[in-house]
Amino acid sequence: MTERLTRKQRQEHTRTCLLEAAARVFARRGLAQASVDEVAADAGFTKGAVYANFGSKEELFLEMLDRKFAQRLDDLGAVLSTDAPAEEQARAAGRDFLAAISGDPDWGRLFVEAALHASRHEAFREKLQASYAQMRASMVELLRARVEAEGIEPPVPLEELAMMFFAMANGVGFERLVEHENVPDDLFATMLGLFTRGVWSAQQDGVADGDPAGP
Repeated sequence: MTERLTRKQRQEHTRTCLLEAAARVFARRGLAQASVDEVAADAGFTKGAVYANFGSKEELFLEMLDRKFAQRLDDLGAVLSTDAPAEEQARAAGRDFLAAISGDPDWGRLFVEAALHASRHEAFREKLQASYAQMRASMVELLRARVEAEGIEPPVPLEELAMMFFAMANGVGFERLVEHENVPDDLFATMLGLFTRGVWSAQQDGVADGDPAGP
């Protein structure tokens, strides 16, 4: 006998279906062109189901992005929790990220769509910025746990390291979207490995940005 879902479970199932449909529709049509009706139809629900769960099309889009962000951070946290050396962890994180965006071809289009929409709509930009800042703060905590475990003092603030990581990830994602056939599968792993080696070397040598080299 099939177990009946509770009201809360049914609501969560509906939200998940709508978020998955939103990713497909927004990637195909764009945020501005896609309609709530299209998202509802793709998910197999009525428009009323969308508005019963989300206040607006933009709110639906942002929560969909937040879930994707959270998954990438969970993947990164799993890599950073291992006992592997820092550079090896970084390379593993790079491989995992590229594998994830390769397995989710809509992801690159959705992220670019978010950036473009934010550049034209200030209210949306502020909400996207808040989501991005929260994700970056989570990244900072992952880095903090790692450097404390290593007993090192990074040469720049952790907030800047997190921003550098995201800048590299966004750049690789864009290159993959535009000319995926020319972006090696190990490109991001190599970038992060070299980056991590540089950060660790700078700390060990007593060199910080703008400071003279240590003894």
